[in-house]
Amino acid sequence: MSEQYIVSARKYRPQTFDTVVGQQHITTTLKNAIRTQHLAHAYLFCGPRGVGKTTCARILARTINCENPTPDMEACGECSTCLSFRDNTSFNIFELDAASNNSVDDIRSLTEQVRYAPQHGKYKIYIIDEVHMLSTAAFNAFLKTLEEPPPYAIFILATTEKHKILPTILSRCQIFDFKRIQTEDIVGHLANICIKENVAAQNTALHIIAQKSEGCMRDALSMMDRIAGFTNGQLTYAQTVEHLNILDADIYFKLGDILLSKDIGGALLLLDNILQRGFEGDVILNGFAEHFRNLLLSKDMRMAQLLDVPEDHRRLYFEKAQMIPSSYILSGLSLLNEAELGFRTALNKRLHLELCLIRLCYLNDVLDTAELNGSDLKKKPDESIAPAAAPVQTVVQPVSVTPVAAPASAVQAVAAPPPAMAAPAQPSHTPPPPLPVAERPAVLQPASPPPVQKVAAVAPPVLQSKKPKLGLGILQQIQQESEQQQEHAGERMVLDQESAAALFQDFRNYIRVELKQIPLAAQLDMMSINLISASELQLVCVSEINMIYAQNQREAFMDFGKQKTRIPDLRVMVQLDASARKEEPKERVLTKLEVYEMMAAQNPALRLLRESLNLQVDF
Repeated sequence: MSEQYIVSARKYRPQTFDTVVGQQHITTTLKNAIRTQHLAHAYLFCGPRGVGKTTCARILARTINCENPTPDMEACGECSTCLSFRDNTSFNIFELDAASNNSVDDIRSLTEQVRYAPQHGKYKIYIIDEVHMLSTAAFNAFLKTLEEPPPYAIFILATTEKHKILPTILSRCQIFDFKRIQTEDIVGHLANICIKENVAAQNTALHIIAQKSEGCMRDALSMMDRIAGFTNGQLTYAQTVEHLNILDADIYFKLGDILLSKDIGGALLLLDNILQRGFEGDVILNGFAEHFRNLLLSKDMRMAQLLDVPEDHRRLYFEKAQMIPSSYILSGLSLLNEAELGFRTALNKRLHLELCLIRLCYLNDVLDTAELNGSDLKKKPDESIAPAAAPVQTVVQPVSVTPVAAPASAVQAVAAPPPAMAAPAQPSHTPPPPLPVAERPAVLQPASPPPVQKVAAVAPPVLQSKKPKLGLGILQQIQQESEQQQEHAGERMVLDQESAAALFQDFRNYIRVELKQIPLAAQLDMMSINLISASELQLVCVSEINMIYAQNQREAFMDFGKQKTRIPDLRVMVQLDASARKEEPKERVLTKLEVYEMMAAQNPALRLLRESLNLQVDF
């Protein structure tokens, strides 16, 4: 008859502190406490499932009662106490499952046993698993015994939810926080078990199992047993991915290449193939976002240690990361995050996925256009808002309807004002040359500066439309005079709290009147503005939704403020302050006596009627 099969999680359960995987910070502390005889009367082991809490509790209970411990403070495994523990016949170690024994009577029975000293060995150890399941009354019944137990009693409590335990219990225990086991530690432990079980396993397959277990050794061992039975002892990467039904990195690499080539048809066909295999949309988005994160980390060799991928895929990630711009990766992460957040509320989830992939297809074009527009704005920052000089604007229109010689002389006349002002006594009709330009008397008459300024008020559009037709000399003169006028007209505004509030009010009026976005304007009305410094403003929001609107409009308000104030380094910050909510005045309900007094004031006969009949106001 063949030997009974035992699952790996039980067969290879650690029996000594040295065989515990990934919890060296706890096992070392416990061994030192045993060596120096500084054992506490109560311990609390807390952490995620499958990381070794109950295992460490049993090893501690076995070691402190061992008759011949090793120099490294491990149980010998040969004395009578160790043998009785191995055969589960020890009377000094008690295990209680608080999930099914959580009443006051169960705790009362336990405290009754504590009164009796151990017949063999030095300590009686009580291991209470899932202690957070105890009722409040049971906790209260356990308090006194836990605080002042006999010198031979040691309590070891284990839980996955420390926050559910009463603070009075926590204060009486030494707390040990178990951490999730690292992927590399799980892979190494699984590889050793595969060698002992004669299972041929690829390292990438074990890495996938370790990632899927999320730091839980028990889950990793269970998955390995299941896949080994499915593949008849041959753990390959392809079979592991197929059996666990997960999307591997190869699919995401292929999808990323299709998106970069702007092949919408190929991307949608690959998405259909993935959906046909039974994968949910949120799993696809989450995995693709993880793929983009790995690409971003691969941009910098210093962040290579943050990559939780097999060694074979690590090299491929580094190669792909050098081919993809960082702006594309960051923008893609943002798109995938938005799509994942909106997936749950989307009515047509497949269309939601397809739209996300289409946006990723054309993401490079959007980024290139934005970069091009940004470079144009840097080259010509004030061209769209800077007014031209008044004297040159009066000369532009004659240039478009007369030969080149005429405007040149006119420009010379304007550029040299003393000769033009020196001939006011000559009749305007005697010289024959000015007759062709008689339809523009405001240009030739030696008028005072105010009429010239009136003409300059309507000239800027003509200057911009005719600018390419001007000669080099006229362009240079226009540029010089435009720079002079910009120095005079583009003065930087000095901000204070009042001018900042006026600027924000102008922006709200622009949103409400010009753009006609009434809901957005209503959200802006709920905000207030503070002046932080001469070039820094702060929008104060009253709710999280209000803060989202503020963050979306921060750039627009910043650009609006830069044009209005001529402050190129103007910055706008956003802060959430629920106390800044503007409370609307509530109407107070009048009492019956107040209603009577108001009515009596309006009609004095009512007071006479009440007094004559000796009536009382009903309070």
